Amino acid sequence: MSTPAAKGGQQMKVTERIQMGGGPGRGPGGMVGQKASDFGPSAKRLIRRLAPQRVKLIGLMVLAVVSVVLSALAPRFLGHATDRVFAGALGRQLPAGSTVDQVVAGMRANGQDRLADVVQGMDHLVPGRGVDFTAVGHILLLVLALYVASNVFSFLQGLMLNGLVNRTVKGLRADVEEKLNVLPLEYFDSQPRGEILSRVTNDIDNISQSLQQTMSQLLTSVVSVVTILAMMFWISPLLALIALVSVPISMTVARQVMKRSQGQFVNQWRSTGRLNAHIEETFSGHELVRVFGRQADAEATFAERNEELHDAGFKAQFLSGLVMPVMMFIGNLNFVAVAVVGGLRVAHGALSVGDVQAFIQYSRQFNMPLTQIASMMNLLQSGVASAERVFELLDAPEQIPDRGGSLPDVSHGEHSGEVRFENVSFSYDPDKPLIEDLSLVAKPGQTVAIVGPTGAGKTTLVNLIMRFYELDGGRITLDGVDITEIPRSALRAQTGMVLQDTWLFEGTIRDNLLYGRPDATEEELLEAARATFVDRFVHSLPDGYDSIVDAEGGSLSAGERQLLTICRAFLAEPSLLILDEATSSVDTRTELLLQHAMAALRTDRTSFVIAHRLSTIRDADLILVMEDGAIVEQGNHDELLAAEGAYARLYASQFAAPADEEQVA
Repeated sequence: MSTPAAKGGQQMKVTERIQMGGGPGRGPGGMVGQKASDFGPSAKRLIRRLAPQRVKLIGLMVLAVVSVVLSALAPRFLGHATDRVFAGALGRQLPAGSTVDQVVAGMRANGQDRLADVVQGMDHLVPGRGVDFTAVGHILLLVLALYVASNVFSFLQGLMLNGLVNRTVKGLRADVEEKLNVLPLEYFDSQPRGEILSRVTNDIDNISQSLQQTMSQLLTSVVSVVTILAMMFWISPLLALIALVSVPISMTVARQVMKRSQGQFVNQWRSTGRLNAHIEETFSGHELVRVFGRQADAEATFAERNEELHDAGFKAQFLSGLVMPVMMFIGNLNFVAVAVVGGLRVAHGALSVGDVQAFIQYSRQFNMPLTQIASMMNLLQSGVASAERVFELLDAPEQIPDRGGSLPDVSHGEHSGEVRFENVSFSYDPDKPLIEDLSLVAKPGQTVAIVGPTGAGKTTLVNLIMRFYELDGGRITLDGVDITEIPRSALRAQTGMVLQDTWLFEGTIRDNLLYGRPDATEEELLEAARATFVDRFVHSLPDGYDSIVDAEGGSLSAGERQLLTICRAFLAEPSLLILDEATSSVDTRTELLLQHAMAALRTDRTSFVIAHRLSTIRDADLILVMEDGAIVEQGNHDELLAAEGAYARLYASQFAAPADEEQVA
């Protein structure tokens, strides 16, 4: 494949530049260059997208707080139940009729000071009385009610979260779709199709999954940490301070791991985009891959990019996966310290057994949300990495906004449909001028043919009329109105364009033909089909016009697909017509028939026809010969042949060779 330099400074049209793969912001091989991730701003921006649903977000937080508080109260009451059971078991062994003070005094007299401290610190101990199972039962019922209520509120929280996240992601998808519709063609030229599809599908799906799995968990975990910490200080400030020692250690470990794993998550999703781009290109062009015997190369490229994705994914998951076991190890050390100090406090009568039991349970619960936060970091980082890629798309420069003018009526009137180029300049690359100071006039109803070698700027010329690109200088007018004053949608709605590359979508043949004019009647559809010779092959299909075709055309030949696109333009009844090698895929006989059909289609319309086969444009009112972005000759067929210039040389190169072969034969 040639490089831009090999083209002698000439610039390429869209399809050629896409195949070359170069473009702004891309590295070797046409792949998107990697940027350093910026977790904080991307995460804040993702959170800000929840702002339109702030009422539900507040409700979600309230439900989380209530659920966590109810759940956090349960261990405290379980501690009371334990105290009553322990007091009853110990009280049964003490002499009935005596008071606690008498029992304590007797124990101290016998040298049992530790046991005396324990008994003195018990609130519900009655010497000689066993376990009060009624009171214990009431406490257990209360704990059960707390857990049930907590789970109900947690369920409501999950239900509300599901709606909130799905609406947020729905809005994000809508913004991306809207953005894609206002991006200039240069953006799509500079990005592999698979890369764009990966951002629109995989990355947005990953954002949705990450929000679903992390948002509720993080909110609940943060509230749990605060609530449980308050309960721990309520029971024992000393033990609470011991438990807090693990927090800065845990946060330091999590921060260090996050710093190293975030870049790997960005690499993972960029590698996913590159792999998708390769798969999309390979499968869309699988016939060419097989024809040129490049299956092995395609498989090798796939293996290389698949390995890149594997390595990036492994590193990201491995690094983020270190957080949870390290946090659990720190939590276990903290648990040992709490258990030892708590046991000593019970032995000295400063705490009850139930208090220590509740505190140990709180200690476990305190480490659990910290561990959960750490374990959610990999999902959160992955989601933010995807969000960053989606935000890059949303931040891409948009095309120049429409100025809100109106479209002149080019379908009626004696002087409608005039297209005028006035000192137009344009280039894809500022360092390589393509079209400079070009002026021409296409009169109403004229058929203007554009010929010239590959890379001369023929397709670029008609793309400028459609405002696919903005001019660097000069202007183009339609019936005296600058096209920059006309809304793009209005301009393109009145323009029919048939390209060399056919485009069909999955649906019936009828749907594809009605794409440009959905309100056409059945009779109008059949009339257009007969005029463009679509009707003759559609009737041979089992379901006729209701036959299903896919984006690749299904069982239709390349020529039949081209006929469908020509029929679609015919049915739309455009005011301006652009034909870019529209008959290149049909046989010679059909081409001759189509020339008559397109002659009828071009009647009373200003038409631009790009052609390499000069035999197809002999009847054009005006023929423009382009070289290196400039019009070197113009006139009709006979005038240009008589001039014996560039057109005559092109014509001779196409028809002289067959004549020479006949003479040799």
